[in-house]
Amino acid sequence: MAEFNKILVVADPNQTEQPALSRAAFLAKKTGAKITLFLTIYDFSYEMTTMLSSSEREAMRNGILGQRKEWLNELAKPFIEDGVNIELQTAWHNRPYESILKALTEGNFDVLFKSTHEHSTLKAVIFTPTDWHLLRKSPVPVMLVKDHEWPQGGVVLAAVNCGSEDEAHQQLDDAITSEGLALAKMVGAELHLVTAYPGTPVNIAIEIPEFDPESYTQAMREHHEKQAKAHASAFGIDDSHIHVKEGLPEDVIPHVAEQLDAELVIMGTVGRKGLTAALIGNTAEQVIDRLGSDLLALKPQVKA
Repeated sequence: MAEFNKILVVADPNQTEQPALSRAAFLAKKTGAKITLFLTIYDFSYEMTTMLSSSEREAMRNGILGQRKEWLNELAKPFIEDGVNIELQTAWHNRPYESILKALTEGNFDVLFKSTHEHSTLKAVIFTPTDWHLLRKSPVPVMLVKDHEWPQGGVVLAAVNCGSEDEAHQQLDDAITSEGLALAKMVGAELHLVTAYPGTPVNIAIEIPEFDPESYTQAMREHHEKQAKAHASAFGIDDSHIHVKEGLPEDVIPHVAEQLDAELVIMGTVGRKGLTAALIGNTAEQVIDRLGSDLLALKPQVKA
């Protein structure tokens, strides 16, 4: 986070409170980062006003953008008075996530902050929420913020995949842990690591009579514990801050986060596309709505 010098914060037009802006300002005060507060606006009724010329419609759009920029200024004013460097930006676009991605690319931002809300499972399948689009397609890390505080002496939880021998996964684990250490130090929190390992495959236990599920589970647990301790040791993290649990990551991560009352969970995400993503979703996507904490999602090869 110390290297996240340019932060794009997406304003929520339907909320008075702006947790993403508050969180970004909190961190910017510590790092000197520059914030751009961004809002996408679109009203289909103005596009359908055929009685007006194109120049008249453009003037109406500009008037609305100007009004909303005044609203953004009111949101930013207390933080600006507190010494935070904040710029304002608005855009007229009928697909918010595309507008956000365009702003990220053109502005060369380092990280994206956005408030997040619960989504029903059915809606998530049929209409992919903006959060999901951003997790899959954002070229920079995404911080999804919920409405809660980051108290002094809290917990940052880094979710790592210590059982994998894949080099890309190991590099992502290193980035996640490095980012976790930097953030924990910055806000006076403790860093904990969590990793999940799979349970015994039911089909193997049924089809192969001589298969010993207890030995298999023990071997899996010992392997992941060994890998997790080696990873933690490389970063100077105490064994008491390692949590190795059996189960799916989307079950284990929220459970451990709740047990520790974590303020922030950091994990990796690799975007899927098409029907697979719509029906299954990434682990990070499945974790979002089950967390009471913020989520920072990093991509492979991201600068940590």
